[in-house]
Amino acid sequence: MYKPGGTIAEALGRIQTKSYVLPAIQREFVWKPEQIERLFDSLMQGYPFGTFLFWKVEASTSSKFKFYDFVLNYHQRDAAHCPELPKLYHQSVTAVLDGQQRLTALNIGLRGSMAIKQPSKWWTNPDAFPVRTLRLDLLSPPSPDEDGARYRFKFLDDVQVARDETAHWFPVPEILGMKDGPAMLSSLRKRGLDGDALERAYEILDRLHRVVNSHNLINYYEEETQDLERVLNIFIRLNSGGTILSYSDLLLSIAVAQWKQVDARAEIHKLVDELNRIGTGFALSQDFVLKAGLMLADIASVGFKVENFTTANMLALESNWPAIRAALVRTVELAASFGLNGQTLRADSSLLPIAYYLYKRGAPSNYVTHSQFAEDRSAIRGWLVRSIVKASGIWGSGLDTLLTALREMIQSSGAAAFPVEQLRQVMSQRGKSLAFEPAEIEDLLHLEYGDKRTFPLLSLLFPFVDLRNQFHVDHVFPISRFTAAKLQRQGFSDSQAELMARHADTLPNLQLLDGAINNEKRATLPAAWLNAHLPDAIGQQHYCTNHELGNVPADLDGFEAFYTARQDRLRVKLTELLGATNAAP
Repeated sequence: MYKPGGTIAEALGRIQTKSYVLPAIQREFVWKPEQIERLFDSLMQGYPFGTFLFWKVEASTSSKFKFYDFVLNYHQRDAAHCPELPKLYHQSVTAVLDGQQRLTALNIGLRGSMAIKQPSKWWTNPDAFPVRTLRLDLLSPPSPDEDGARYRFKFLDDVQVARDETAHWFPVPEILGMKDGPAMLSSLRKRGLDGDALERAYEILDRLHRVVNSHNLINYYEEETQDLERVLNIFIRLNSGGTILSYSDLLLSIAVAQWKQVDARAEIHKLVDELNRIGTGFALSQDFVLKAGLMLADIASVGFKVENFTTANMLALESNWPAIRAALVRTVELAASFGLNGQTLRADSSLLPIAYYLYKRGAPSNYVTHSQFAEDRSAIRGWLVRSIVKASGIWGSGLDTLLTALREMIQSSGAAAFPVEQLRQVMSQRGKSLAFEPAEIEDLLHLEYGDKRTFPLLSLLFPFVDLRNQFHVDHVFPISRFTAAKLQRQGFSDSQAELMARHADTLPNLQLLDGAINNEKRATLPAAWLNAHLPDAIGQQHYCTNHELGNVPADLDGFEAFYTARQDRLRVKLTELLGATNAAP
């Protein structure tokens, strides 16, 4: 039933010559670097590789279908999608229905590279995505690590390789063009290896060479029908268990097959990329866009369920796509104007009711900036911030049911103004109240720097800040002043230092500050910074009043008194804004 497909090297050769292609119903490549490294270790240990499902497309019918190439040099921001191939005329190809992730992982590991965003760096920074190739440590010990891995594969760049003096990192792509036997041994000697190290390195490299170039590891079942409907049914049956392929992937696959005028795959991926470039950058996914499509197209349920994937529903989604697209762009622009981005938007789903409202309203392109919509924007902002600072997680369990109910409420209330009160009632009926009890207020007062709720909460406390500019969450008293050693040198006891350091990183010592100004402020104490930045006494008083700073002490001796006083003021303000007795924003 299954046929032998040769070696890994031969399979990669077929990818290179476009003999192996991806059908439009396939999803994007989703594996992480660690998964690719794990796959290579499994192959080296001789674990089963799995079988493949191929679709043999005849030369006479290949031009009827859209195909994509395999990812080679993956870049999380700039090249995360499978490249579209030109229409194929009179050319037979093999389309991969099952095994895309494994073949792409091999393609990247043996022929390409990966560039993944590094933590704490902005998406807009090109240096945040170092290009790394797969390496194999030829001197790794033979005993398995705690995860059972025996061979040390790692995606590294040249700088990381040069820094690691304890390993001998071999670039895995070089194995494709390397000869085995004496030539391999000679190559290792030229790398400066000898003795036991040479013996160990040769053993590892020879095994990699045999796994890639000699062992017949590719086995496949081939479907020969030229009927796309049958192929789609096979694909759904194979992937609808929810473990191999997510339902959003399945929805996209079916949309690709059933949309008539629009290239669903290209449109949706293009929109995801565009949304994520708005403002200082978001991290929205294909799932977000597809769920928005279900919600905005008024498909019965917003859930990723097979019964929602009918031809009629997909055509409804296609016919409404331009308006849906515009509403999503407007929604993310609005969120960016609130100062939100991928690091501060705690729940992407919180944007969906806003998108539905803007879609129904037909919000114009100037909705985010024109003064005539200012009151509506303020209502949306208050509702949104409340929903994402709730510790209980409004947008967690029961999400599809909640979104469907909110959609019905927006539908029935018309689109003249954002229906804050009606939405609040619907949410409250489902145990997702937007009112805050005193204990929740206390919890918010102890939010720490770095918590995703901190930025939106500060934006609600200080709505005068124009968040269309880039604002940072700033420590009023610089956190660098609160190390145990520095505080002890100033005469504070160990217990005082511990308490002060804990307080310094929580809400009463945090404010929103323009990014450029924050970079200038750095480790300057607030009193000194105010004197330099706002030398006019009236200006200083106005700033301190607006930011609820009160009397700012000149040094750390007055920090605890400052902290307690500002905490009390923020408690009063939060209770007025969010308390159970005043549920409206």
